[in-house]
Amino acid sequence: MHPIYFNEQVIREPLGKGKLDGQTFAVKDVFALTGEKNSAGNPVWYETHDVATMTAPVINQLLQQGATLKGLTHTDELMYSLNGENIHYGTPPNPLHEEHIPGGSSSGSAAAAIERSFTVGTDTGGSIRVPASYCGLFGIRPTYGKVSLEGVIPLAPSFDTVGWMSMSSKHLLQVGEVLYENDTVRSFERLLIDEQAWSFLSPQNREQLLKKIPPEIPQQTKAITQSLADWATLFRNIQGAEIWQTHGEWITTAKPVFAPAIAERFEWTRTLDNSGYEQAKQQQANITAYLQNQLAVTDLLVIPTTASVAPRKHAPLQEVEEVRTKTMQLTCIAGLAGFPQVTVPVMQEDGLALGLSFIANKHCDLALLHFIDEQFGGKQ
Repeated sequence: MHPIYFNEQVIREPLGKGKLDGQTFAVKDVFALTGEKNSAGNPVWYETHDVATMTAPVINQLLQQGATLKGLTHTDELMYSLNGENIHYGTPPNPLHEEHIPGGSSSGSAAAAIERSFTVGTDTGGSIRVPASYCGLFGIRPTYGKVSLEGVIPLAPSFDTVGWMSMSSKHLLQVGEVLYENDTVRSFERLLIDEQAWSFLSPQNREQLLKKIPPEIPQQTKAITQSLADWATLFRNIQGAEIWQTHGEWITTAKPVFAPAIAERFEWTRTLDNSGYEQAKQQQANITAYLQNQLAVTDLLVIPTTASVAPRKHAPLQEVEEVRTKTMQLTCIAGLAGFPQVTVPVMQEDGLALGLSFIANKHCDLALLHFIDEQFGGKQ
Protein backbone atom coordinates (compact mmCIF):
# COMPACT_ATOMS: atom_id res chain seq x y z
CA MET A 1 0.00 0.00 0.00
CA HIS A 2 1.22 3.50 -0.86
CA PRO A 3 2.47 5.25 2.31
CA ILE A 4 0.59 8.44 1.41
CA TYR A 5 -2.60 7.30 -0.27
CA PHE A 6 -5.42 5.12 0.97
CA ASN A 7 -6.50 4.87 -2.67
CA GLU A 8 -4.27 6.46 -5.29
CA GLN A 9 -6.54 5.18 -8.08
CA VAL A 10 -9.38 7.54 -7.16
CA ILE A 11 -9.45 10.21 -9.86
CA ARG A 12 -12.10 12.79 -10.64
CA GLU A 13 -11.75 14.95 -13.73
CA PRO A 14 -12.71 18.64 -13.70
CA LEU A 15 -16.40 19.49 -13.97
CA GLY A 16 -15.73 22.89 -15.49
CA LYS A 17 -13.14 25.59 -16.04
CA GLY A 18 -12.09 28.36 -13.69
CA LYS A 19 -9.48 29.61 -11.22
CA LEU A 20 -8.01 26.15 -10.65
CA ASP A 21 -7.48 25.08 -14.27
CA GLY A 22 -4.56 22.66 -14.55
CA GLN A 23 -4.20 22.19 -10.80
CA THR A 24 -4.29 18.79 -9.10
CA PHE A 25 -5.30 17.96 -5.55
CA ALA A 26 -5.65 15.02 -3.20
CA VAL A 27 -8.21 14.70 -0.45
CA LYS A 28 -8.24 13.16 3.01
CA ASP A 29 -10.00 9.81 3.31
CA VAL A 30 -12.97 11.28 5.17
CA PHE A 31 -14.66 13.09 2.25
CA ALA A 32 -17.52 11.38 0.43
CA LEU A 33 -16.90 10.61 -3.23
CA THR A 34 -19.67 8.95 -5.24
CA GLY A 35 -18.91 5.25 -5.66
CA GLU A 36 -16.09 5.15 -3.11
CA LYS A 37 -15.80 4.00 0.50
CA ASN A 38 -13.94 5.82 3.24
CA SER A 39 -11.83 4.14 5.90
CA ALA A 40 -11.38 7.16 8.21
CA GLY A 41 -8.03 5.52 9.00
CA ASN A 42 -9.50 2.29 10.38
CA PRO A 43 -10.30 -0.95 8.51
CA VAL A 44 -13.35 -1.71 10.66
CA TRP A 45 -14.85 1.64 9.69
CA TYR A 46 -14.31 0.71 6.05
CA GLU A 47 -15.96 -2.67 6.55
CA THR A 48 -18.99 -1.34 8.40
CA HIS A 49 -19.87 1.63 6.17
CA ASP A 50 -21.41 1.84 2.72
CA VAL A 51 -20.21 3.22 -0.58
CA ALA A 52 -20.93 6.94 -0.89
CA THR A 53 -23.91 7.94 -3.01
CA MET A 54 -22.86 11.60 -3.22
CA THR A 55 -19.72 13.72 -3.42
CA ALA A 56 -18.98 16.28 -0.72
CA PRO A 57 -20.04 19.71 -2.08
CA VAL A 58 -16.66 21.28 -1.28
CA ILE A 59 -15.00 18.75 -3.60
CA ASN A 60 -17.46 19.55 -6.37
CA GLN A 61 -16.70 23.26 -5.95
CA LEU A 62 -13.02 22.57 -6.64
CA LEU A 63 -13.75 20.30 -9.59
CA GLN A 64 -16.10 22.87 -11.10
CA GLN A 65 -13.24 25.40 -11.07
CA GLY A 66 -10.98 23.21 -13.18
CA ALA A 67 -9.03 21.17 -10.60
CA THR A 68 -8.39 17.44 -11.00
CA LEU A 69 -8.69 15.18 -7.96
CA LYS A 70 -5.99 12.53 -7.73
CA GLY A 71 -6.09 10.27 -4.71
CA LEU A 72 -7.59 9.67 -1.27
CA THR A 73 -4.93 10.22 1.41
CA HIS A 74 -4.26 8.44 4.70
CA THR A 75 -5.44 9.82 8.02
CA ASP A 76 -5.03 9.05 11.70
CA GLU A 77 -7.74 6.76 13.01
CA LEU A 78 -11.05 8.66 13.09
CA MET A 79 -9.01 11.88 12.94
CA TYR A 80 -8.22 11.67 16.67
CA SER A 81 -4.47 12.37 16.78
CA LEU A 82 -1.92 15.03 15.90
CA ASN A 83 0.91 12.61 15.10
CA GLY A 84 -0.01 11.08 11.74
CA GLU A 85 1.01 7.54 12.64
CA ASN A 86 -1.38 4.72 11.68
CA ILE A 87 -0.92 1.12 12.88
CA HIS A 88 -3.17 -0.27 10.14
CA TYR A 89 -2.10 1.54 6.99
CA GLY A 90 1.33 2.88 7.87
CA THR A 91 2.64 6.37 8.52
CA PRO A 92 2.92 8.81 5.61
CA PRO A 93 6.46 10.15 5.25
CA ASN A 94 7.42 13.59 6.43
CA PRO A 95 8.73 15.03 3.12
CA LEU A 96 11.38 17.04 4.98
CA HIS A 97 12.93 14.16 6.96
CA GLU A 98 12.02 10.48 6.97
CA GLU A 99 12.96 10.05 10.63
CA HIS A 100 10.29 12.52 11.79
CA ILE A 101 6.50 12.18 12.01
CA PRO A 102 4.35 14.09 9.50
CA GLY A 103 1.76 15.23 12.03
CA GLY A 104 -1.92 14.39 11.88
CA SER A 105 -4.62 13.72 11.36
CA SER A 106 -4.34 15.08 7.80
CA SER A 107 -0.95 13.38 7.52
CA GLY A 108 -1.45 11.86 4.09
CA SER A 109 -2.67 15.17 2.72
CA ALA A 110 0.44 16.89 4.08
CA ALA A 111 2.75 14.29 2.53
CA ALA A 112 0.88 14.48 -0.78
CA ALA A 113 1.28 18.27 -1.01
CA ILE A 114 4.70 17.83 -2.64
CA GLU A 115 2.99 15.86 -5.45
CA ARG A 116 -0.10 18.04 -5.90
CA SER A 117 -0.91 21.74 -6.31
CA PHE A 118 -2.83 21.59 -3.02
CA THR A 119 -4.42 19.02 -0.75
CA VAL A 120 -7.63 19.02 1.27
CA GLY A 121 -8.11 17.77 4.82
CA THR A 122 -9.97 18.55 8.01
CA ASP A 123 -8.95 20.43 11.14
CA THR A 124 -10.69 19.89 14.48
CA GLY A 125 -7.93 20.34 17.05
CA GLY A 126 -5.04 21.16 14.72
CA SER A 127 -5.14 18.50 12.02
CA ILE A 128 -4.28 20.87 9.16
CA ARG A 129 -2.11 23.33 11.06
CA VAL A 130 0.14 20.77 12.78
CA PRO A 131 1.05 18.63 9.75
CA ALA A 132 1.50 21.78 7.66
CA SER A 133 3.93 23.12 10.29
CA TYR A 134 5.80 19.82 10.59
CA CYS A 135 6.07 19.33 6.82
CA GLY A 136 7.00 22.86 5.79
CA LEU A 137 3.69 23.83 4.15
CA PHE A 138 1.22 26.67 4.05
CA GLY A 139 -2.08 25.59 5.61
CA ILE A 140 -5.39 27.13 6.63
CA ARG A 141 -8.06 26.36 9.20
CA PRO A 142 -11.03 28.51 8.09
CA THR A 143 -13.59 30.40 10.13
CA TYR A 144 -15.79 27.75 11.74
CA GLY A 145 -18.81 26.97 9.56
CA LYS A 146 -17.52 28.91 6.54
CA VAL A 147 -16.79 25.87 4.35
CA SER A 148 -19.40 23.14 3.97
CA LEU A 149 -18.87 19.95 5.98
CA GLU A 150 -21.61 18.07 4.15
CA GLY A 151 -20.31 14.66 3.13
CA VAL A 152 -17.40 14.79 5.60
CA ILE A 153 -17.03 12.24 8.41
CA PRO A 154 -17.32 14.22 11.67
CA LEU A 155 -15.18 14.07 14.80
CA ALA A 156 -16.39 16.86 17.09
CA PRO A 157 -19.02 18.79 15.11
CA SER A 158 -18.73 22.16 16.84
CA PHE A 159 -14.99 22.29 16.05
CA ASP A 160 -14.69 20.44 12.72
CA THR A 161 -13.55 22.48 9.71
CA VAL A 162 -12.42 21.77 6.14
CA GLY A 163 -8.91 23.08 5.50
CA TRP A 164 -6.25 22.86 2.81
CA MET A 165 -2.46 22.86 2.43
CA SER A 166 0.04 23.69 -0.27
CA MET A 167 3.71 24.33 -0.88
CA SER A 168 2.56 27.56 -2.54
CA SER A 169 0.88 30.53 -0.86
CA LYS A 170 -0.57 31.41 -4.27
CA HIS A 171 -2.34 28.06 -4.58
CA LEU A 172 -3.59 28.39 -0.99
CA LEU A 173 -5.08 31.76 -1.93
CA GLN A 174 -6.59 30.51 -5.19
CA VAL A 175 -8.51 27.77 -3.38
CA GLY A 176 -9.73 30.43 -0.95
CA GLU A 177 -10.90 32.60 -3.85
CA VAL A 178 -13.01 29.66 -5.03
CA LEU A 179 -14.50 28.81 -1.64
CA TYR A 180 -14.82 32.43 -0.40
CA GLU A 181 -15.96 34.16 -3.58
CA ASN A 182 -18.16 36.65 -1.70
CA ASP A 183 -15.61 37.62 0.96
CA THR A 184 -14.43 41.19 1.46
CA VAL A 185 -10.68 41.80 1.23
CA ARG A 186 -9.28 44.38 3.65
CA SER A 187 -5.84 45.38 4.89
CA PHE A 188 -4.39 44.53 8.28
CA GLU A 189 -2.86 47.38 10.27
CA ARG A 190 -1.44 45.78 13.41
CA LEU A 191 0.20 42.53 14.49
CA LEU A 192 -0.39 41.38 18.06
CA ILE A 193 2.35 39.18 19.54
CA ASP A 194 0.88 37.14 22.39
CA GLU A 195 3.42 36.68 25.20
CA GLN A 196 2.04 33.42 26.58
CA ALA A 197 1.85 31.63 23.24
CA TRP A 198 5.49 32.41 22.48
CA SER A 199 6.65 31.02 25.82
CA PHE A 200 6.27 27.42 24.59
CA LEU A 201 9.18 27.65 22.16
CA SER A 202 12.85 27.18 22.87
CA PRO A 203 14.75 30.52 22.83
CA GLN A 204 16.44 29.59 19.56
CA ASN A 205 13.19 28.68 17.80
CA ARG A 206 11.44 31.73 19.21
CA GLU A 207 14.14 34.04 17.85
CA GLN A 208 14.04 32.36 14.47
CA LEU A 209 10.28 32.75 14.10
CA LEU A 210 10.14 36.31 15.40
CA LYS A 211 12.59 37.34 12.67
CA LYS A 212 10.06 36.22 10.04
CA ILE A 213 7.28 38.54 11.20
CA PRO A 214 6.80 41.33 8.62
CA PRO A 215 8.67 44.34 10.09
CA GLU A 216 6.81 47.00 8.10
CA ILE A 217 3.51 46.42 9.94
CA PRO A 218 3.18 47.90 13.45
CA GLN A 219 3.58 45.28 16.17
CA GLN A 220 2.42 45.16 19.76
CA THR A 221 3.62 42.55 22.23
CA LYS A 222 1.11 42.00 25.01
CA ALA A 223 -0.71 39.41 27.10
CA ILE A 224 -3.77 38.66 24.97
CA THR A 225 -4.69 35.10 25.81
CA GLN A 226 -5.70 34.08 29.30
CA SER A 227 -4.62 30.71 30.74
CA LEU A 228 -3.93 28.60 27.66
CA ALA A 229 -3.70 25.49 29.85
CA ASP A 230 -7.27 26.13 31.01
CA TRP A 231 -8.42 26.93 27.49
CA ALA A 232 -6.90 23.69 26.17
CA THR A 233 -8.62 21.70 28.92
CA LEU A 234 -11.94 23.33 28.06
CA PHE A 235 -11.42 22.55 24.37
CA ARG A 236 -10.46 18.97 25.15
CA ASN A 237 -13.53 18.39 27.35
CA ILE A 238 -16.00 19.83 24.83
CA GLN A 239 -14.32 17.93 22.02
CA GLY A 240 -14.29 14.70 24.02
CA ALA A 241 -18.00 14.91 24.84
CA GLU A 242 -18.85 15.48 21.19
CA ILE A 243 -16.56 12.70 19.99
CA TRP A 244 -18.27 10.09 22.15
CA GLN A 245 -21.70 11.44 21.19
CA THR A 246 -20.67 11.12 17.53
CA HIS A 247 -18.83 7.78 17.53
CA GLY A 248 -19.54 6.07 20.84
CA GLU A 249 -22.34 3.84 19.56
CA TRP A 250 -20.27 2.66 16.61
CA ILE A 251 -17.22 1.98 18.80
CA THR A 252 -19.32 0.01 21.28
CA THR A 253 -21.00 -2.05 18.56
CA ALA A 254 -18.19 -2.55 16.03
CA LYS A 255 -15.37 -2.93 18.58
CA PRO A 256 -12.58 -1.61 16.32
CA VAL A 257 -8.92 -2.00 17.21
CA PHE A 258 -7.19 1.36 17.68
CA ALA A 259 -3.58 2.31 18.27
CA PRO A 260 -2.94 2.36 22.06
CA ALA A 261 -2.80 6.17 22.44
CA ILE A 262 -5.92 6.67 20.33
CA ALA A 263 -7.76 3.85 22.10
CA GLU A 264 -6.91 5.50 25.41
CA ARG A 265 -8.38 8.81 24.21
CA PHE A 266 -11.61 7.18 23.04
CA GLU A 267 -11.90 5.32 26.34
CA TRP A 268 -11.48 8.64 28.14
CA THR A 269 -14.32 10.20 26.13
CA ARG A 270 -16.54 7.32 27.26
CA THR A 271 -16.05 8.30 30.91
CA LEU A 272 -16.97 11.97 30.54
CA ASP A 273 -19.87 13.35 32.55
CA ASN A 274 -21.77 15.47 30.05
CA SER A 275 -23.77 17.33 32.67
CA GLY A 276 -21.31 20.22 32.41
CA TYR A 277 -21.37 20.41 28.61
CA GLU A 278 -23.67 23.43 28.33
CA GLN A 279 -21.68 25.32 30.95
CA ALA A 280 -18.49 24.53 29.02
CA LYS A 281 -20.05 25.82 25.80
CA GLN A 282 -20.93 29.05 27.61
CA GLN A 283 -17.32 29.38 28.71
CA GLN A 284 -16.32 28.91 25.10
CA ALA A 285 -18.74 31.65 24.02
CA ASN A 286 -17.22 33.97 26.63
CA ILE A 287 -13.72 33.29 25.29
CA THR A 288 -14.89 33.94 21.74
CA ALA A 289 -16.41 37.28 22.76
CA TYR A 290 -13.26 38.20 24.67
CA LEU A 291 -11.00 37.44 21.70
CA GLN A 292 -13.28 39.30 19.31
CA ASN A 293 -12.88 42.35 21.52
CA GLN A 294 -9.11 41.90 21.71
CA LEU A 295 -8.73 41.43 17.96
CA ALA A 296 -10.12 44.15 15.71
CA VAL A 297 -10.89 43.23 12.10
CA THR A 298 -7.70 45.07 11.11
CA ASP A 299 -5.54 43.12 13.60
CA LEU A 300 -3.76 39.78 13.31
CA LEU A 301 -2.75 37.63 16.27
CA VAL A 302 0.70 36.12 15.65
CA ILE A 303 1.67 32.86 17.38
CA PRO A 304 3.86 29.80 16.77
CA THR A 305 1.84 27.06 15.05
CA THR A 306 3.36 24.24 17.08
CA ALA A 307 5.61 24.00 20.12
CA SER A 308 8.53 22.49 18.19
CA VAL A 309 9.63 20.94 14.94
CA ALA A 310 8.21 17.51 14.13
CA PRO A 311 9.10 14.92 16.80
CA ARG A 312 11.07 11.87 15.74
CA LYS A 313 9.22 8.69 14.87
CA HIS A 314 8.91 6.19 17.73
CA ALA A 315 9.93 8.82 20.27
CA PRO A 316 9.08 7.95 23.90
CA LEU A 317 5.35 8.38 24.51
CA GLN A 318 5.93 10.84 27.34
CA GLU A 319 8.03 13.06 25.08
CA VAL A 320 5.45 12.98 22.28
CA GLU A 321 2.56 13.72 24.65
CA GLU A 322 4.47 16.64 26.17
CA VAL A 323 4.84 18.22 22.72
CA ARG A 324 1.21 17.44 21.93
CA THR A 325 0.02 19.09 25.17
CA LYS A 326 1.93 22.29 24.47
CA THR A 327 0.84 22.35 20.85
CA MET A 328 -2.82 21.90 21.82
CA GLN A 329 -2.52 25.03 23.95
CA LEU A 330 -1.60 26.87 20.76
CA THR A 331 -4.15 25.29 18.44
CA CYS A 332 -7.06 25.69 20.88
CA ILE A 333 -7.08 29.48 20.42
CA ALA A 334 -8.56 29.47 16.91
CA GLY A 335 -10.50 26.31 17.74
CA LEU A 336 -12.41 27.82 20.65
CA ALA A 337 -12.94 31.19 18.94
CA GLY A 338 -13.82 29.78 15.52
CA PHE A 339 -11.29 32.19 13.95
CA PRO A 340 -9.38 31.57 10.70
CA GLN A 341 -5.69 30.69 11.07
CA VAL A 342 -2.98 30.33 8.43
CA THR A 343 0.38 28.73 9.14
CA VAL A 344 3.48 29.78 7.19
CA PRO A 345 6.52 27.50 6.80
CA VAL A 346 9.83 28.65 8.26
CA MET A 347 12.65 26.38 7.19
CA GLN A 348 15.60 25.54 9.44
CA GLU A 349 19.20 24.86 8.49
CA ASP A 350 18.78 21.17 9.40
CA GLY A 351 16.00 20.80 6.83
CA LEU A 352 13.13 20.65 9.33
CA ALA A 353 10.48 23.34 9.65
CA LEU A 354 8.64 25.48 12.15
CA GLY A 355 5.28 27.12 11.58
CA LEU A 356 4.45 30.81 12.05
CA SER A 357 0.71 31.42 12.42
CA PHE A 358 -1.53 34.40 11.79
CA ILE A 359 -5.05 34.42 13.26
CA ALA A 360 -7.70 36.87 12.04
CA ASN A 361 -11.15 37.71 13.33
CA LYS A 362 -14.13 35.72 12.04
CA HIS A 363 -14.86 35.87 8.31
CA CYS A 364 -11.60 37.65 7.47
CA ASP A 365 -10.36 34.49 5.74
CA LEU A 366 -9.81 35.81 2.23
CA ALA A 367 -8.14 38.97 3.52
CA LEU A 368 -5.83 36.76 5.60
CA LEU A 369 -4.93 34.60 2.59
CA HIS A 370 -4.15 37.73 0.53
CA PHE A 371 -1.95 39.01 3.35
CA ILE A 372 -0.04 35.72 3.54
CA ASP A 373 0.55 35.61 -0.21
CA GLU A 374 1.66 39.26 -0.31
CA GLN A 375 4.04 38.86 2.63
CA PHE A 376 5.36 35.34 2.18
CA GLY A 377 4.84 34.33 -1.44
CA GLY A 378 8.22 33.07 -2.57
CA LYS A 379 9.91 34.10 0.69
CA GLN A 380 9.54 31.01 2.84
